[in-house]
Amino acid sequence: MLVTEVDGEDVVVRYADPDHVATHVSVWAHLHLGDTSMHQVEGGWEVRVSGLPVDRFEYLLDVDGDLRPDPSNPRITGGPFGDHSWIPLPAYREPVWLGLETYPGDRATLTLSRTGAGRFDAEIWSPVDTSVTDPLPLLLSHDGPEMDAYGGLTAYVAALVAAGTLPPMRVAMVAAGPRRNKRYAANPAYARALTSRLVPALTDAVATEGRPVLIGQSLGALAALHATWTSPTTFGGLFLQSGSFFTPELDPQESGFEHWREVTGFVASVLASSRAAPGAPPITLTCGTAEENHANNVAMRDHLAAVGVETGWGEVRDGHTWTCWRDTLDPHLTDLLLRVWAA
Repeated sequence: MLVTEVDGEDVVVRYADPDHVATHVSVWAHLHLGDTSMHQVEGGWEVRVSGLPVDRFEYLLDVDGDLRPDPSNPRITGGPFGDHSWIPLPAYREPVWLGLETYPGDRATLTLSRTGAGRFDAEIWSPVDTSVTDPLPLLLSHDGPEMDAYGGLTAYVAALVAAGTLPPMRVAMVAAGPRRNKRYAANPAYARALTSRLVPALTDAVATEGRPVLIGQSLGALAALHATWTSPTTFGGLFLQSGSFFTPELDPQESGFEHWREVTGFVASVLASSRAAPGAPPITLTCGTAEENHANNVAMRDHLAAVGVETGWGEVRDGHTWTCWRDTLDPHLTDLLLRVWAA
């Protein structure tokens, strides 16, 4: 039987096709891997993928142009665009908190139907034995439903609250809505609605201790930085994962993005700044070392530190994936939350 397996530091990907019905099979991934075309072997197809820049390999099979998970590999990770196969290399370790007991929570919803950026929908997770009048710290997440479903956000919080590592807290998971790219691409209307409408609505709905901490991934991280750059005292901290901090020099491959001009214009203005705005919160950035965004995240990290922002950094050997973002929550978000909420 043809089965995908790890061989040393390589992954040998195999596809069973005993009658050789397929005409071309290759491996697809969010990585620069070179030619991953499989060659025919007895019973199907095979390719050895070497020199991987990651500790966990997330991929799909391309069978005559049809992308699909690997049927020989039981490891599946979900995402908004469907399931992907993945396989751990020898150095990979899953987060310890995945094996911990979790604190039970309740969920409630909050909707703002009329803002300058359209409708906002948020789901609020709270420890089960608290009421809305109990003041608790608040963690606010862009792409919240996805970060919860695929990045384990409330599972992480529930595990670390149960372990006593984090204090009891609430998590507000904000949906991006149907026009995510426009909202998150350094959009002034979105930044105003987030800081002047949604945050006050949340803190009116549930008693909140201190300033909320805002997290975001990819374009959601850019939107988080933009909102804070325009309203520096709204949030007590930022956690920016694999931010889309595009510049023409580092990211020419992204120049076809529909909101390229807005994104690069904002990033340029930040990189041209000589000092942070008064009251700017601590910012922790994380990124996968194999991401195209890695260079622009390092540049943003270095500039924020240079202009006086209290800056943290974390990275793992992974690509632009929800699991990468899950795997950088602890210790990096943990440290930021403890630092901000202890201040």
